[in-house]
Formats: sequence, C-alpha cells, structure tokens
Amino acid sequence: MDVRSNEPFWLIKNSLSQSYPSLKESISSDVLIIGAGITGALIAYQLLREGKKIVVVDRRDVCNGSTAASTSMLQYEIDVPLHKLIEQVGLTCAVSSYQNCKKAIFHLREIIDEVKSDCGFQQKYSVYFTSSKKDVSFLKDEFEARKEHGFKVKWLSKNELEKLGLKAYAAIESEAGAVMDVYKLANDLLTYCAKRGVQIYDRTTVKSLKFEEHKITAKTNAGILIEVDDVVHCTGYESVETIKEKIVDLKSTFALASEAYENIPNAFKKHIYWNTDSPYLYFRSTNDGRIVMGGGDSDFKNATRRDALLPKKEKALTKSFSKCFPEIPFVADYSWAGTFGETKDGLPYFGKPDPNKNEHYILGFGGNGITFSVMGMEAIVDAINNTPHPYLEYYKFNR
Repeated sequence: MDVRSNEPFWLIKNSLSQSYPSLKESISSDVLIIGAGITGALIAYQLLREGKKIVVVDRRDVCNGSTAASTSMLQYEIDVPLHKLIEQVGLTCAVSSYQNCKKAIFHLREIIDEVKSDCGFQQKYSVYFTSSKKDVSFLKDEFEARKEHGFKVKWLSKNELEKLGLKAYAAIESEAGAVMDVYKLANDLLTYCAKRGVQIYDRTTVKSLKFEEHKITAKTNAGILIEVDDVVHCTGYESVETIKEKIVDLKSTFALASEAYENIPNAFKKHIYWNTDSPYLYFRSTNDGRIVMGGGDSDFKNATRRDALLPKKEKALTKSFSKCFPEIPFVADYSWAGTFGETKDGLPYFGKPDPNKNEHYILGFGGNGITFSVMGMEAIVDAINNTPHPYLEYYKFNR
C-alpha cells in the first residue's frame, strides 16, 4: 500500500537523515519488528531496555511511510470525545484511555531527553473548538465530562477566542498538548537503538511467516530467512493486508505547511487547535515559523485517486483556515496526502489476533497514533511475556 504522497514537509526538511542496508543473509534473533516508523522505533527502544535481541525491517527506507506524513500534533484527546467514548466502551476503559494518552505525552518527553533528539518538542495548550453554534451544547457536555473525571480544562467563550484570533463560538482549552517533528524523532530513536545492537534493515519486505512450535521463520522477498521467537507488526494502516478482521476504516487525509512567517502569529505561540467538524480540521505551528494544518478527510479508494485530489483539497483547506483565522494570511508552501484510519471506538489495537501464535500487533490508529504507540511500549512487554495488562484487554482484537 502507498500510504502517502511524495512530498511531506518533514521529509523535505530533514532529507534522508539515515540509511540502512537491506538484509542479505539469513539471521536469528529474539524479536522481529516489521515496520521502522515511529511505532517500530519506540517498540525497538522498549524491547532493547528489556534485554531482547532485535531485528527491525521495513519495506521502504526507514520512517518513510505514515511517519513522514504525520503532522506531529500530540493530544491526550481521542478522536471519539470522552462523553461519547464512555457510552461506547464504559467508564473505566474510556477515562483510563484519556488519562494514559496524557501520561504518554510526558513519557515521550522523557524518551526524547534520553536519546537527545532535537525533534523540536514543545508543550502547548490544546484548544478543541466549534465554529458551529449547534455544536456548543455538544462541546459543553464534553467539557463537563472531562472536568468531572479530573482533567484540567478551561471553557473559552467566543470573546476569549477572538482575543486569540480564532473565529469560533466556544472551545475547551486543555493543558496537555505538544508538537514535534516525529520523523526526526523516529530516526533519532533508530540511530540510538542501532548503536546499542539493534539490527535494522530497510528495503526488506517480509513475504511470509512460518509458525513452528517454538520458533517463527520470516521469509523476505529475496528469500532470506529470519528466525525469531516473536514477531511484532508495527505496520499501521498497512496491517489491513495481514489481518483478516476488519479493524479500521481507511481514509485519505491532506495536510499543508505554510510559508515561514517572519514572526509566528500570537495565536500559535502557545496553542494547537482542532475542531468539532467531521472530519475535523487541526492546526499547529513549527519551530521554523510555519503553520501546519490538516483535514479534509475522504474515504480511501487508492493512492492515485487520493493524490489527484491534492490541488482541490489544498484550496479547500486554505479557505477553511481563513474562516477560522481571518486575520492570519496563509500561503501554502508544501502540501501532501496520506492514508489515515479510524477504528469503531477511536482506540488502538494491541496484542495477538491469534492467541496461539507469538505474532503481535501494535497499531495506534487515528489522531492519537503517536501517543498510542507510546502506550504500546508497555503492552508489548506483557504480550511477549504472556502476562496480563489492562491494555491487552481494552485494546484486544475481536473486542
């Protein structure tokens, strides 16, 4: 699957920062991680800390799938609002999912500090707003639910939003939000892991897996064999190619990066934004003075049709930005498209589709893909050790 178009801003900004060889001879190890984006990098980092011998492979150059297309906006808020998620999955699962997404942002900061990544991590206030009067009561219900369950939130009126330069009826402001360059972080994590013994191979496609009593043998497109105890799929939206159960609805999504402002507008110095529209819009700034926005999601058909929509979506997104921030001129410098996915409850999938096989998945779908991947670091250890963990219950397959 082609999960993105050719020119994401992050890839151009960073160029190809690191390259690895393809696998040319058969090897053995403890764990094979398939997928070398941000999820695979985090899982490799965690399993390295557990003392595991690890092989990481990717069919592309590392970090060149969905990670390169991400707008790298971090929120604890899940695509399904808290008060609606409680109705869907129950109080405990819903509230803990929000709480653990919040913890994941701070855990990620600790990881960034440890690996000394200059990925531009900055904490921001998150503003969840509505440009529609009819959604104010919906937003109020969400505000009350978050407040009731201990989240630090503030209600922003229309007048208060005008002071930020945002044209909207109301909003919820949350303390826990952040931005970064996830492409840079993923590469830095892989470099950190490689220096400590993790074997990383790009341009290496796993074509088949053979399961025996105590071993799994992966066979690559070149006929090379990798023998391991466990396989972890960190393949994101491409997992639809290997999982029989329908777990995600694929979408095409679109993003723009503006020209660099001489001085970043005040509205974007401390805040990130997303709205109640369906599909929703989201906005953030970068450390080099640009504004990145995304949205305009439509059902995924194929990569060619997705990419053909890009000029039309660029105009529509620019127009949407102007409606929200009428005083800020937005001139697009880069635009790109990617594949996005939504689960029925907005939650990830962790663990084994088949409990009898040591084949694991860490799939952080939706707008919380990065924070879900951080949570998946905890889940993978217990999945491999065959010990219980709440995430392996909340986010299991066939739920």
